[in-house]
Amino acid sequence: MIPEKTDQAANRKKKGRRGGRPLAHDTELYRDRNTVERCINKIKEWRGLATRYDKTPVSYLAGLHLRGAVIWLRTLT
Repeated sequence: MIPEKTDQAANRKKKGRRGGRPLAHDTELYRDRNTVERCINKIKEWRGLATRYDKTPVSYLAGLHLRGAVIWLRTLT
């Protein structure tokens, strides 16, 4: 049976939005989140950190600091 137009409209109202994208978002929060995600991706580009060759937490942290310094220095030029 093919639903009539009035049945379709009633069915859409019954379903509602059910999750999906929120009606509004905080632009400032989204901008900050995007900045953090881009920075994390830049850190992951470095092969030494992406594959975790460093075995100790201290040397891994040193690699993170080194990569952060390199990223910061590139923004200065």
